[in-house]
Amino acid sequence: MATSPAAGLKKPQVYESRKIQLTSPLLHIGGAVSQLNPFEFVQSGNKVYLPNQEALAKALLAKGGRFLDDYIATIEERQDIRPLLVQAFGKEWWTAKDEAGNRVFPEETISHKWTDDNITTLRPMIRNGMGQLYIPGSSIKGAIRTAIAYYLLKNADTYQIPAATRVSAIEATLIEKLGKLNNHKKNFFDDDLFMDSLFSDFTLTYQGRHHKLLTNSENSSSNTDFLRALKVSDSTPLIESKAKTKQGKIISVNLPVVGKVIISSRDSDYSAKYRASIYAEMVCHVKAEFTLTLDTEMLSWFTHNQGIKLPFSNLDELLQICREFAQDQWKGEHDYWEKIQNNDKDQKHQLNFDEIRKFYMAEKCSYNLRLGWGCGMNGTTVDFLFQEETRQQIRDMCGLKAPGYEAPKSRRTIVDENGDIKFVPGWVKFKTLEAKSQI
Repeated sequence: MATSPAAGLKKPQVYESRKIQLTSPLLHIGGAVSQLNPFEFVQSGNKVYLPNQEALAKALLAKGGRFLDDYIATIEERQDIRPLLVQAFGKEWWTAKDEAGNRVFPEETISHKWTDDNITTLRPMIRNGMGQLYIPGSSIKGAIRTAIAYYLLKNADTYQIPAATRVSAIEATLIEKLGKLNNHKKNFFDDDLFMDSLFSDFTLTYQGRHHKLLTNSENSSSNTDFLRALKVSDSTPLIESKAKTKQGKIISVNLPVVGKVIISSRDSDYSAKYRASIYAEMVCHVKAEFTLTLDTEMLSWFTHNQGIKLPFSNLDELLQICREFAQDQWKGEHDYWEKIQNNDKDQKHQLNFDEIRKFYMAEKCSYNLRLGWGCGMNGTTVDFLFQEETRQQIRDMCGLKAPGYEAPKSRRTIVDENGDIKFVPGWVKFKTLEAKSQI
């Protein structure tokens, strides 16, 4: 096993740090479990409850009788557990505690239900070790990495991108090989194709010596990845609170909600077309903080083996790269929704996207990045750099085939508590709260 050339180095002496306030209209970031079945959550009235399974089992056991056995049988039969909860804990079952005083339904796992529908499966949002909703630093850093890759490929001449890693070469290879790969290899194909070249094909220079790891060394790509110099902290917990808007209105900040997500596409005449509905746990009116730290000394160690120039040297330049990526995504979404026509022919699934068009009305994007679930291929890849025909082929090869439709072929929008299609997930703003450089 190869050791990192940076092992045993002195602690870097120069870094730039920013405390960032993150805000978003609506956000969902998935966790380890992709979806919950009906027996794993409880819906009642205008709330959705996620139980502490250990506390629930202990509380039922403490009640004696067959409560625990009946609970297990109910789960095995995939039935609604509410009647059992009422029988065991009374009408206010959501306040139940186990013998140690732990809440069976912790406050931080209760969401407001924005739909009258019966939720059959639920996509939960990620939580920290305390059970609180939050935004992982890895999710923010992953979006930043995509923004940097997009920026480098878009400005290939400026940053001296080799011919084999330019957009035209990537497109040609994609078309040739993507259809021949299995699903697992498709998920990591971009690493082999261009991401490793852009981020990890570096020699490190420190203490007056050059060090280059062998490409087949274990963890070599992570050791030579220049984004080692960037640290992104997890966000503060997304805890519900009250705040006053500039207009003097009191709103709930970090409001946990379970909402209906409309997956829609379009017909050839650009009439909106319903495809499916899913239900997800989200946070509305997000407000949190996280920290960006750039180790400028470590960044100076990296020299690309094929001459690619680093695209930033400080956090201001990095944040500008994110804004430019967001602007290109915004333009694509703006243009898409301008063309889409409402569809009220289907009485069960009427599609009125007026609020979405209002959201994208401005041509200039006021957001810094797009995070998490619902961002689609445009937000998580460099697809906007490819020809439309290539994007169609990629979408057909990686997803459900729909020949002749632009890619991505569907969009996700969120229905609010009044039943109106109002939100698109993932757009975030960054505001610097504190800047610090240390030498």
